Amino acid sequence: MQNPARSWLGGTCLAVALLAMNASARTPPVVAVVPGDGQHDFDWEIGTWKTELWRLAKPLSGSQEWVEYAGTSVVRKVLDGRANLVELRVAGPTGNIEGVSLRLYNPQAGQWSLHYAGARSGTLTRPVHGSFRNGRGEFYGQEDLDGKAILVRFVISDITPNSARFEQAYSDDGGRHWETNWIAVDTRIGDGT
Repeated sequence: MQNPARSWLGGTCLAVALLAMNASARTPPVVAVVPGDGQHDFDWEIGTWKTELWRLAKPLSGSQEWVEYAGTSVVRKVLDGRANLVELRVAGPTGNIEGVSLRLYNPQAGQWSLHYAGARSGTLTRPVHGSFRNGRGEFYGQEDLDGKAILVRFVISDITPNSARFEQAYSDDGGRHWETNWIAVDTRIGDGT
């Protein structure tokens, strides 16, 4: 399979060129994050999304084998919007991925913690922590991969009212080099209720 990061960038460049030639009011605006009140950073995401996902089969092994999945993500507010819950269900040639992500806002720190649990393992991963700036969310943490402590970076970008990109990367050298291992592109198919 072609590297999805490269194909996405190529597709993005073509899409930008076409949009520039066809600029109109139909182009969705980038979602602005409310300054000073991070509690509402994820409000744009409440709803149901079509999820296209690519996962690196063997992270930090030198392999470039990507596995493609498709399905849905449903995002709901909890705790009066101070938290949200994401239910992910995607299927691909190697099986299904089902999981939940609980995101909690800490008003004292002005940061979110993102916690993920896959249905297969039934356990929470260590959280990543971070915040949004200029319409981009960056979250960092630590995880174990094959018994080795590694760094994790999770980025949410290209946010519009109807689409967003999610990317996870690992580093096993203290953050000097990052390898992307998870890319998801969500497109809205339903409003939040």
